[in-house]
Amino acid sequence: MKNHGSSMIKVKKRKILLLPGDGIGPEVISEVKKIINWFNDKRSLDFEIDEDLAGGCSYDKHGTPITDEVFYKALESAVIMLGAVGGPKWDGVEFSKKPERALLKLRKELKLFANLRPAICFKQLVDASTLKPEIVSGLDIMIVRELTGGIYFGEPRGIKPIENGERKGINTHIYTSSEIIRVARIAFDLAKKRSNKVTSCEKSNVMEAGQLWKEEVQSLHDKEYKDVELKHMLADNCSMQLLRNPKQFDVIVTDNLFGDMLSDQASMLTGSLGLLPSASLGAKNKDGEMRAMYEPIHGSAPDIAGKGIANPIASILSFAMALRYSLELDKEADTLEKAVQIVLNEGLRTKDILSKGAKEVSTSEMGDAIISKLQ
Repeated sequence: MKNHGSSMIKVKKRKILLLPGDGIGPEVISEVKKIINWFNDKRSLDFEIDEDLAGGCSYDKHGTPITDEVFYKALESAVIMLGAVGGPKWDGVEFSKKPERALLKLRKELKLFANLRPAICFKQLVDASTLKPEIVSGLDIMIVRELTGGIYFGEPRGIKPIENGERKGINTHIYTSSEIIRVARIAFDLAKKRSNKVTSCEKSNVMEAGQLWKEEVQSLHDKEYKDVELKHMLADNCSMQLLRNPKQFDVIVTDNLFGDMLSDQASMLTGSLGLLPSASLGAKNKDGEMRAMYEPIHGSAPDIAGKGIANPIASILSFAMALRYSLELDKEADTLEKAVQIVLNEGLRTKDILSKGAKEVSTSEMGDAIISKLQ
């Protein structure tokens, strides 16, 4: 799709677009919607909610994973809350029409270049991790992954025949200074609100793009962020250190490929994929507004869709991230995160995180319990 002068479309400060998607997406997003309505009613906030199709459900109805109309709605929204897209039902669909293309298109066309994925080990669920409790208890890492450059988007790419009847697959790992600097800036700014430590990961020992990454991050640090502690680490070493001593990290900033792998690895330290949110942020315009998309990192889980047993906490925490980063409502974000903690303290659990002595609740009961603690 062409850009359509997307930067000219005005972001509406309080507009929230809900794209529930496929599988358990509609169930978890419906709990987020209840929470948004609660803030509108009880805190007199003026969020304007719109809801539409993206992913497999959009393909089924319109023959495309996202329509132009929905895309325009996304362009004028301050916050997009995505549920989950995809599932085996659409395995046979041609590549360009697959449900996941909706997600990639939104990221690319809205220029969402920084993906934030926290890995937090809730003390109430420390036994769910495969690592020893003392290694993961109290873990709180933020991974900042560059999202629109690197090997996933670099040209040339493709598969082509070569001599001897063989074929050659090509992907190009490419970064420019400005792409590296803008994502590093987000990491440094985040660190200042946290423990003031950034670890930048690349493979500068074998890749020129990695060498450039290291040099540009260091240069930005020396010019603007001298007060933040910066460490450089090779990505393979970081992968090992995440298992050995994950609490040494605060903010990790890395490229698209390594970020994809390291954030998945970090999420499993916590033992519960159903609890982890994520944010994809764009650049701020001259009015200080930015576009952003928030989503749980779990998939569409079609095997449990419609059973009312999905865990809505990751989606609810994604909305807490939206309150913090897009809507600049830190106090409300704190309130929502605290409500989740209280509910977990009281031993309420959805099926995926159920443990001995806890009380099993449904998706909507979990949402209602969290709302009851917002008071």
